[in-house]
Amino acid sequence: MWNKLNNKKWKMKNKILGLCLVSCISSVQAEVLIILPESGPLARAASSIKQGFLSAYTASGHKIPLKWVNANQKNISQLLKQHVNKKTRMVVGPLARSDVEQLLNSKPKVRTLSLNEVADVSPNVWQFSLSKKDDAAALKALLFKDGIRQLLILRQPGSEAEHELLLMSLLSQSDLKFKIVDKPPRFLMPKQGLLFLGNTEWMAVMPELNRSRMYTVANAMSEQHKLPQGIKFCDVPVLYLADWPDVLQAYAKEPVNLSYQRLIAFGGDAWHITQQYLSQPRLQTIEFQGRTGRIQITEHGVQRTPQCFQYSGTGVKLL
Repeated sequence: MWNKLNNKKWKMKNKILGLCLVSCISSVQAEVLIILPESGPLARAASSIKQGFLSAYTASGHKIPLKWVNANQKNISQLLKQHVNKKTRMVVGPLARSDVEQLLNSKPKVRTLSLNEVADVSPNVWQFSLSKKDDAAALKALLFKDGIRQLLILRQPGSEAEHELLLMSLLSQSDLKFKIVDKPPRFLMPKQGLLFLGNTEWMAVMPELNRSRMYTVANAMSEQHKLPQGIKFCDVPVLYLADWPDVLQAYAKEPVNLSYQRLIAFGGDAWHITQQYLSQPRLQTIEFQGRTGRIQITEHGVQRTPQCFQYSGTGVKLL
């Protein structure tokens, strides 16, 4: 009887030990595959995304290995066949729109977070980006909140193409009345707003801009020039709220301009989404206040909502 009891205990210990070893080996072998260009026209942007991703990953204390693969001038389908295996828990990337299209056509079986978006969809792909469509949606909500019914649009000469995508997104999402103007009006009628599409240096020379119901866009921001007092805009919150030490640490290591700071924040949010999925793969929805805005992931995809701010004499305040 005693021997039988000891044998049962021994078998049970071995079983538990075996399960532990399998679990430990599985966790050691698991990895995240990141596909980004290391050369070519998108390499500089990819470098900032990688910087933000690594900084957030390090701050999280997560130990899963990261496997980096160069996507420049490579066929995405072939890269997936070559590098995705039983160890791959998640794929992050690619970045180029053409590569994202290839990704969707390949119909990946592993959960993938692309770092750009296209019109098509695929069940296992979350498309995440710093989309002008998201910026336009946030601006539209702000205009509605302020009771704006007609929006006057003043564009800096020569910059029309730079703002075309955001303007088209705003037009398609809104039932506001729009009017292109050549110069700022002397005053605004009730329920009228004025949208400046240009840089801060151009806005700085505009006469008599100290009025309410003025708006601009994120890529008008500059560290060299101040905005007109009272103007409102929507942008990634990390640039104005010091709530994410990992982004500040990444910037301290390699200071860059605002455009690349946004990409560092974007990389940080990409890691946060990855971490959420790794911890709960069966989670149906993911929602958090991210470095680039409010992030919501559902069966319909990824929605990013930038936060809106107003420039005053004492700086930028959250609306």
